[in-house]
Order: sequence, then C-alpha cells, then structure tokens
Amino acid sequence: MNVAITGARVVPVTAEPFDGKVVLTDGRIAALGPDVEVPAGHEVVDAAGAWVLPGFVDAHVHLGVWEEGEGWAGQDTNEMTDPVMAGARALDAVNPLDQGFDDAVMGGVTAVNVNPGSGNPIGGLTVAIKTWGRVVDEMVLRSPSGLKAALGENPKRVYGDQKRTPSTRLGTALVIRKAFTEARNHAAKDDAEGHLVNEALLAVLNREIPWRQHCHRADDIATALRMADEFGYELVLDHGTEAWKIADLVGGRGIPVLYGPLIVTRS
Repeated sequence: MNVAITGARVVPVTAEPFDGKVVLTDGRIAALGPDVEVPAGHEVVDAAGAWVLPGFVDAHVHLGVWEEGEGWAGQDTNEMTDPVMAGARALDAVNPLDQGFDDAVMGGVTAVNVNPGSGNPIGGLTVAIKTWGRVVDEMVLRSPSGLKAALGENPKRVYGDQKRTPSTRLGTALVIRKAFTEARNHAAKDDAEGHLVNEALLAVLNREIPWRQHCHRADDIATALRMADEFGYELVLDHGTEAWKIADLVGGRGIPVLYGPLIVTRS
C-alpha cells in the first residue's frame, strides 16, 4: 500500500502536531512533516480539515474471548473450574472474527491487550495483538504480555457460590500466595520446567512479564501493593477504580493504573 495523506492536522507519537503530510510506502510510514514530497506512484488522499492520529492502544480488553452477540458459544473469558489457571492462555480463545474487532478498528484502536476474565484469583496469560487479521497468530505483538489475576468481588462471588475456597478476600490472597510460594519452591528444586502453572508464575517472579491485577476497592489495591512487595514482581493495576484514595502509595511506587472501563461492549 503506497499512500500519501495530505492537508491533515497530524499528531505524531513523539513530536508536536503539525499541518502537513503522511507518506506510507509498502504499508509503513515512510515520511511525515509539513513539507515532505509525495513520491511518484503514491495514491493521494486529501484529508483537509481532518486529523491523523496514531492508532490507539487499549491495554485491557476481552476482545475475541467474550464475543459480541454469541452468548455461551462465544463466552470464553473465564475458566472457572480451578482458582489457579496460570497456565491458561487468552491466545487460545481469541476469535478474530468477533464483531468487537470491527468496532475497535472503527474507533481507531489498532492494538489491544486481551485478558482472561476476573472470575479466578489467577486467570491466565494475556496477549497483546493487533485488531485485524485472519488468525490470531498473525495478529500477535507480544505473547504472553502478562498474567491476569483478580482480587475482591469477582473470585469471592464465583467460588463463594460454589462454596469453595476462596469465598472471601483473605482466601483469595491465600490462594495467590500459595501459588507463588509453590512455584518458587519448585524453582529452588529445579523441577518447575514442564509444569505450565509454575512456569507462568515464575515468568512473573522473574519479572519477564507483569502481574496484571484486577482490583477496584482501595483495600484490594492495598493488598495488591502488599503482595507485590512480598514477591517482588512488576505490578499493573487493571481498573484501579479507588486508586485515587491512596494515590500517593500507588504513584510513589510508579505503578501503572488502567482506569476504567470507560467504553464497554455492545452487550
């Protein structure tokens, strides 16, 4: 694809906005600026009065695993049969034909991080992908891109309804601590290889991927900080709804917060 977009208000990633052109050669940005030349053979798109923006990134979605309008047949967000699903991968459940991907592209979202859901204390491995493609393997930007975990209301409700552990916040924290401790003990014995759960947890403990912690309430966020201090992993707060109540503690540690959701699915 060879295209020159002209006359637009352009917002680059690392520079100040300007009025000018963006030249794409073989599908990639080759040049941009107020005075760049349009190469011969490039299709010219007149974008006068429009804005050209970088593709947006949504770092917490369930696109492709929670399909629009498909009901139970397209609902693969949570494997809620075991509280510790660290070895499960969102990658294996992403349907690129989910209508939600079309919605994302129309909204300018060109990359997303697909998470398993928050029904389990440890939900599974996340994957960062582009929002278009025939099969998910061709869309991958980073796999795995983190390990999803949850504190608070969701695992408490799911397993409380089953009258199983964890049915409380203290039980949820216990499940997570036990899983990390077991993985660390196996690593010390050099027998973690081939154990999918322990391999995923060790990737977190070794800071190869972040621990993506679903939590809303300030007390759950404090628990997330406490456990990150205990085990030394890289923490990302997914939702962080009441993070403003303890913003000094979160900000003081330099912990990223994904605040939302602000835009949700059709369903």
